[in-house]
Amino acid sequence: MKTLVKLGGTLLDDAASREAIARQIAEEITGSEGCETRMVVVHGGGKQMTRYLSERGIESRFVNGLRVTTPETVDAVLKVFAGSVNHELVASLNRAGALAVGLSGIDALLTEAEQMDAAMGAVGRVTRANTGLLDLLTANGYLPVVACVAGDREGRIFNVNADQMAVACAAAFGAERLIFLTDVDGVMDESRHVQPHLTVAQSEQLIAQGIATGGMQAKLQAALAALGAGVEQVRIAPGARSGVLRQILLGEPVGTCMVASKVAVR
Repeated sequence: MKTLVKLGGTLLDDAASREAIARQIAEEITGSEGCETRMVVVHGGGKQMTRYLSERGIESRFVNGLRVTTPETVDAVLKVFAGSVNHELVASLNRAGALAVGLSGIDALLTEAEQMDAAMGAVGRVTRANTGLLDLLTANGYLPVVACVAGDREGRIFNVNADQMAVACAAAFGAERLIFLTDVDGVMDESRHVQPHLTVAQSEQLIAQGIATGGMQAKLQAALAALGAGVEQVRIAPGARSGVLRQILLGEPVGTCMVASKVAVR
């Protein structure tokens, strides 16, 4: 089964947290009988990026949750997302027993993008994902680890929202499952209770009523886009929870599960 796991940057900022999630991922791809689980990891690193820029006296500006990306910020995107964050995660995964390969969307034009808005600089919208490289690597026992940086055929570089990168890769890769491991317990209703299951209509209602806002609204919109693109199941779950990945893959009720059908299933 093809699975794409998206890791939020908060989970990767602390070494102990990064090592814990790396061990879980490695156990799934090395412990599956017959190597049935073909997995791809996509990651962000917004917290690390903000800190890197601040240390250099560069203010981070956001529009609708997206970081305005100036030429000097593009340099930081490469150094942080495709550099330190990606390679630290790859090293942790390899230490845990995986054969991880660090990539960005620039490699082999894995994800092609276009400029979203000139006023936001090099913020990109993914227009195409070419996942032959992901198929080649996963079919041979490797674990692709993709940073949220994209390119185009003119050689331009774009900063891409990590959730959107995950959706594009999951859909093109033909992933049956897309798992967002985050720093929250799941999607909450108006009473602040985690909803174990959500249909498309229920998710849209949470957004329309202003219950899901900010980062969770963006996460739900990404999940809906994934379901619309053919991903069978999306899970939004707490990445810091012990054994969370195994629980999800076993179908246990952790976080929030979303499916395209009217009746949600585990």
